[in-house]
Amino acid sequence: MLTNKKLWKNLKPKAQENRSNPTSAERIMWSELRNKKLGYRSRRQHVIAEYIVDFVCIEKKIIVELDGEIHLRKIEYDTERTRVLNGSGFRVIRFKNEHVINELKTVIEVIKDKLK
Repeated sequence: MLTNKKLWKNLKPKAQENRSNPTSAERIMWSELRNKKLGYRSRRQHVIAEYIVDFVCIEKKIIVELDGEIHLRKIEYDTERTRVLNGSGFRVIRFKNEHVINELKTVIEVIKDKLK
């Protein structure tokens, strides 16, 4: 299940805002995922179930989430979010922003492995 049309209509403006104002880590990650650089089409700030996910490969049902400082204070929310996304048939991979910025090659290797 991706999402229903009503929910998508409500979340679309926020997803577009997120795309227009990416974090440094999101900008770096998108440069690595866009244009099928890893062999599959990825989307950013896309609505899945009732959430806007950072990046998703719908074909492989892989979601990549980047967690910044705010996520450290929202562990219960992120746990529930992951449970719902997993229940929708997606696998969620999480990276901290600093991991993406400082260890990009390692992050990309993990994503490539999950896409296989």
